[in-house]
Amino acid sequence: MPQPGHQATRHAPPIDAGEYSRETEVVGSAEEVAVPGETGEGAWKASEVLTTFSEQPRWLQQELRSDHAGEVGAVMIYRGVLAISRNSSVRQFAEAHLCTEQKHLKLMEDIVPVAGRTRLLPVWRLMGWLTGALPALFGPRAVFATIEAVETFVDQHYEQQIVRLYPEGPYDALRQVLIDCQADEVSHRDEAAQLATPARGFLLRLWCVIVGAGSAAAVVAAKRI
Repeated sequence: MPQPGHQATRHAPPIDAGEYSRETEVVGSAEEVAVPGETGEGAWKASEVLTTFSEQPRWLQQELRSDHAGEVGAVMIYRGVLAISRNSSVRQFAEAHLCTEQKHLKLMEDIVPVAGRTRLLPVWRLMGWLTGALPALFGPRAVFATIEAVETFVDQHYEQQIVRLYPEGPYDALRQVLIDCQADEVSHRDEAAQLATPARGFLLRLWCVIVGAGSAAAVVAAKRI
């Protein structure tokens, strides 16, 4: 259940159905991608329903490029935390969530080809590591507050894409992948919010604002470069 201060995620179809239909005329095949949490005979494969990256509209390519970069950054955040923190609860939290983010990254690597990825990945790796390592120097409260700030932005970022992809359209399978990834990120956010103490000093609040703003700026850069 979302924590106080967090709104429950809502998905709605885009208002301009005409724009959607113009953008989603081409449908093709793609590399095989397993959907998060889906196993067994009932699990569908994205190769059966996803379009290839080159056939997608430019706006969607840019969004997926930023998603891939974001998952690279997420993996590095938890590696940064684990490199510094010796707190058992923090390490348990980071190890569990690192596993999830690595699965997300594998998904995005299958969806976004090397040629379609941002050229700023080295910067994302460094900044992600620092975003995890720096708060780890100041203890569990700073780590959990940082993760909450990051995941709050990621939830909103995924939601914008999900809303724009019309249900039951050519990109319905991709939309479901994004919904599944978003659900994991919301879970991470809510768990971090539970573990973080409500009382936060000025510097920690300022740091969380910087983290949120930096995440937004990084997404813009990843879409363009």
